Amino acid sequence: MLIRVTGAWISLLLDWLDQQRLPAPALRAAVLQRVADDVVPVEFWRDCLEQAVALRPAQPAPELSIGACIQPRHVGVLGYLVLATHTLGEAMWAYKRYEKLFYGLDVAEMVSDGEHAELHWPKHLTGGLGQRADGAAIAAMLSFLRRQLPELPPPTSVHFIGQADAEAQAAYSGFFRCPVHFGDDHVRVRYPVALLAQPMPLRDPALKAILDRQAQALLETLPDTDPMDAALRSALPRFLTEGEARLEVIAAALHRSPRTLQRRLAERGLTWQQFLDQARARLALDYLADPGLSLSDVALLLGFSEQSAFSRAFKRWYQRTPGAFRRARQLRP
Repeated sequence: MLIRVTGAWISLLLDWLDQQRLPAPALRAAVLQRVADDVVPVEFWRDCLEQAVALRPAQPAPELSIGACIQPRHVGVLGYLVLATHTLGEAMWAYKRYEKLFYGLDVAEMVSDGEHAELHWPKHLTGGLGQRADGAAIAAMLSFLRRQLPELPPPTSVHFIGQADAEAQAAYSGFFRCPVHFGDDHVRVRYPVALLAQPMPLRDPALKAILDRQAQALLETLPDTDPMDAALRSALPRFLTEGEARLEVIAAALHRSPRTLQRRLAERGLTWQQFLDQARARLALDYLADPGLSLSDVALLLGFSEQSAFSRAFKRWYQRTPGAFRRARQLRP
């Protein structure tokens, strides 16, 4: 399987264009063709990135300022999982665990020599994203962490597979505030092991449990799901929780018309209510597998106003109550 990125990730360019006050109508139009959960080939991302960089010819390494525009929405549930972790080390492991949601396959490896911990991406797995793309990605990662932990010391070192001229190398060193090496066989970010215990500011176990279940549900749908179905499934949990899982609302979020969404579902022999019912049934199993969520929590996540309404729906789906289902799971060897 080839590495790819998401529509949410390439929308990073729109934020950068706004920040730089650059009109770039052709580039904006190309990026806007992709919705958040679209699967985007690496070649498309590289081409858009090169177009963006060309708009700032006098700025050394503009990809760094592009990465610095990172927001949780650009990496989807992965970003929110990182925010909900307890420590920097746990955040790094959360990234590694769910990176597949972003790149479509597991790429990162985390190793330690006892003194330093290193998150790295080998060249043979990344397929040669290119220096611009690698630079933007690592700049985004470090900017994301700095925003949550303003006092976080710089990495011990950052390493890249590609090359850069002297001016760009100076820009990289200034941005990362540490030694930056080029021509390596991995992209690497190294931190002292002691820093992994650094507390993250939003240490909310309940939020983490919820988002962790959502991310796992998304992972399980990736192998046999087409892009439109994946987009619907990934958007649905948030709107269910907010009580806004209506066709018109979700169609707008996916930049589709309600009629287009209805037509796509009809091609699968489904109405909107049937799709919603099936998605709720699947998510219910994922959420019930998490002992940290009460039955009322699960009902809320699925958009039911009352636990009793959820119980009735679950019994219709699986011929037993959610409580009985959970107890049966706990009794399994």
